Amino acid sequence: MEAHEVREFLEGQEKAAENHMYAVSFSISVLAVLVALVTVESHRAHTSAVLDQARASDTWELYQAKKIRQTSISSTSDLMTVLAPSNPVALAKLNEYRSHTAKWDEDLKQSEEKARGFEEKVEAAEHRAGRFDAGEALLQIAVVLASITLLTRQRIYWLVALLVGGMGLVFGISAFLLH
Repeated sequence: MEAHEVREFLEGQEKAAENHMYAVSFSISVLAVLVALVTVESHRAHTSAVLDQARASDTWELYQAKKIRQTSISSTSDLMTVLAPSNPVALAKLNEYRSHTAKWDEDLKQSEEKARGFEEKVEAAEHRAGRFDAGEALLQIAVVLASITLLTRQRIYWLVALLVGGMGLVFGISAFLLH
């Protein structure tokens, strides 16, 4: 092999290495965009969990207020029954209280169901957020590994980065599929 052939061969190798680095650079850009998307969805899932938790707490507080009111009316009704069993005004008020108590039984049941529904939403949102967080972490690791490829010029880091990035993408997509 002559000197100019060796030089051409080395130049060809350098161009191939540079073309390989373009692919690495492009994949870093794609991974960075995926990190951003998964991060936004992670934040949304966490926010949804917090808001649903606040709604559940508010609904449980309303349930407690209704329960306290119902218990108070029930105690008052019991007292009226004992203290004024034949008083027509007391009997009319007692009937009114009993009708309210029956209505509140249904209200309490609905409030409890609504609060439990919000608690289920919280659990689902937290599970989704966990998946997004795992996807985000894996994608960030993939960006770092791909960046190491640019420094070391060793292709194995890039291949591992693509594998880890793929796993991160799977976690991110699986979070969308959870209900």
